[in-house]
Amino acid sequence: MDHPPFNQNVPPSHTSSFQGLSFAYQGLTEIPYETILTQTDTLEVLDLSYNLLDDSYWNPALLGQLEKLSTLILDCNNYTSHIKFPYMPSVTTVYINKNKINNLPVFVEEIRQKFPNLKILSMMNNEAAPSYFNGGSLTQYKDYRQYVISQIPGLEILDDTEVLEEERDQARKTYRPQQSSHSSMKKKEDSSKKQKKSNTSIRQTTFLNEARLSRRATEMLSSRDRMVLPD
Repeated sequence: MDHPPFNQNVPPSHTSSFQGLSFAYQGLTEIPYETILTQTDTLEVLDLSYNLLDDSYWNPALLGQLEKLSTLILDCNNYTSHIKFPYMPSVTTVYINKNKINNLPVFVEEIRQKFPNLKILSMMNNEAAPSYFNGGSLTQYKDYRQYVISQIPGLEILDDTEVLEEERDQARKTYRPQQSSHSSMKKKEDSSKKQKKSNTSIRQTTFLNEARLSRRATEMLSSRDRMVLPD
């Protein structure tokens, strides 16, 4: 089932126990950044569920200004697998149920890189998350869970179900974590540096060898000239 919207059916507001904003059920096609960004230093929970939001008007740079945000609720919108998030180490909970996510590896890699401290993820009723609710088989459901758990090692709850240690162990055996693009790029850069260093070393060695040969030839010519007897 979908996650109940935070403070549903009320205007954007906050509670006394924690700072939160809800824009649920407002038919939004754009995120109201002007209102949200007035609380960049205090906002902990942002609920944008049950709207008409999609990747088109998503601005990760602005969202990244919410330094204390811990919970992001995006249920029942039109976000796809290619949604881009800012790097947000403060976020521990993401609800993105019932959207248009159909490419699990692409989406999970984005989540893994941008939310390094994620503990709770719910993405039910998406094509990429097969289950009883959307016609997926038990085998597909288990495979989906193992893949997500293997890619996000710190995950504690997936789709309202606790991640058990046995499940985590099995996930590690079945799948290997994807290599982040940053790591791949760094390895390529290191490899390139090594190659350049190797090429430089080869050129230096070649130059030294040529210099030695040149000196040897000069010495041989000089020695031959000294050996020539006068008439």
